[in-house]
Amino acid sequence: MIPYRDENPTSRFPILTVLIIIANAFVFLYQQSLPPMGQKLFVVRYAAIPVHIVLGKDFNLPMLEPAWLTVFTSMFMHAGWMHLLGNMLFLWIFGNNVEDLMGRFKFLLFYLICGVGAAALQIMMSLSPKAAGIPMVGASGAIAGVLGAYLIKFPAARVRTIIFFIFIQVVVLPAYVVLGMWFIVQFFSAMANAASGVAGGGVAFFAHVGGFVAGMLLVLPFTLGRRRGIRRLE
Repeated sequence: MIPYRDENPTSRFPILTVLIIIANAFVFLYQQSLPPMGQKLFVVRYAAIPVHIVLGKDFNLPMLEPAWLTVFTSMFMHAGWMHLLGNMLFLWIFGNNVEDLMGRFKFLLFYLICGVGAAALQIMMSLSPKAAGIPMVGASGAIAGVLGAYLIKFPAARVRTIIFFIFIQVVVLPAYVVLGMWFIVQFFSAMANAASGVAGGGVAFFAHVGGFVAGMLLVLPFTLGRRRGIRRLE
């Protein structure tokens, strides 16, 4: 199930959402322009590595210091084209409405805080010897916060979604179905990884869970006393 557009107009152009997408694309393209060894060193330096953040281990390499800064730099890094495009698609679909609801400054602060919450849960679940040295990259934790906020504020918004079931079909579903199913998959995948002892490898499912819950909890205080602008009909 892949959402590709919602039917939820905004009252202003989502400039901050667009700038975040551009920043992610720029960082990825810069990383891809480096030679293979340069790409590896770039990841080690700017990715969030649990053992570096918690214990200060530097692997005898030039790591970013203080280590907590990598929680923020890692939000703008991606492991491949599909990783980048998938994250940016979700941010574009759902971020514009959340930005419109909060306002630009609050949206940026909200986005970063959700990313921190996502990384914190993933790091906490990745402190085993097998997982603690694995670099964490991606905007998906912060974007999960945006999804959580969207679910709370726009549960009935219509989302156009591609379904792969025998034939490829396009259906229109309410946001609570699309985002609720997404969260259920992330939650049970995180539990399965934890049970198998690979919580730090592969997809950072705990980051998705942590970001989503953070977004659900923070959206109300971040939108307190604020209403979206009214779209004028010409």
